[in-house]
Amino acid sequence: MSARTRNTAAAIALAAAVTGTALLGGSGFANAAQAATAAKSSSHGTLTISNGTKYVLINGHWVNFGVPVRDLAWSPNGAKAAFIDGAGNLDVANADGSRRVVVAKNPGGQNWSHPTWQVAKADTQDGIPAKNNLIFAARANGVSRLKYVAATAVHGTPRTLPLVAEPGPGVPSLPQTGNVWPNAAGGHGTSVYANSSTGEVYIRDDYIRQQGGALTKGSQPALSPNEEEVVFVRSVAGHDHVLVEDFTTGHVKDLTPHATTDYTEPAWSADGTTLAVRTPSGTVTMPASGSGHPTKVTSVVGLAAYRP
Repeated sequence: MSARTRNTAAAIALAAAVTGTALLGGSGFANAAQAATAAKSSSHGTLTISNGTKYVLINGHWVNFGVPVRDLAWSPNGAKAAFIDGAGNLDVANADGSRRVVVAKNPGGQNWSHPTWQVAKADTQDGIPAKNNLIFAARANGVSRLKYVAATAVHGTPRTLPLVAEPGPGVPSLPQTGNVWPNAAGGHGTSVYANSSTGEVYIRDDYIRQQGGALTKGSQPALSPNEEEVVFVRSVAGHDHVLVEDFTTGHVKDLTPHATTDYTEPAWSADGTTLAVRTPSGTVTMPASGSGHPTKVTSVVGLAAYRP
């Protein structure tokens, strides 16, 4: 991973903006130094936090989306945000909350969560069409399945996401229920997800053909932008830790080995160098390489995401 460029001018501007913010009791940054840290952590992408209210914290400013926003996720180009609204529908809106569209309307009796963008260019050489989907978890009658719908749909009908194991003798079939927390990244349509029954993280390859398999024990996975690593949460010695697995080597590293609190819901920065992580007292950032300690950047508690 390359060293992240530090943007001092952006840090100063953000610090000034944040310390003057009064909406909803302020941005949650304790001081200008924390605001500057937040700006540095998002020099290659803006740190955002959704907490179920109609306001989303975007780079230190509260932005009114007009409806409650839960589990916000950004499109790969940063132009659009997908989220679950207060009625449980799947929505897409511009980065300022405008031009909101209900991509899929919740039929009722279901809990939808954690949408993620699956975007890939067409590959004419291999005859692979372009993808522009939203994948999310849908829980109905106590059973959770992964669903998908075109990101450009209006009141579209979600379909169950096919999950097929990698070919080979003795390879177990993949669980079709209990699947939660999907996360897609990169340019090939690859995604990861967790299963609440097996307690494992899975990968789903959807490039030439759909196939997948179990990776490791854990939950709340996030695929790195280069599709070479997965970060996830695992309980260790009474606390939730954040760990990362390298697909090339298979090596798993604990990024929070000395945790005295719970670290959950990790999110990658667009350049793959930084992770934003939720704690009970706010949001922290840390180097994805494990070369540094978690640094608290805001007292706002919610789901962190980076806008590319």
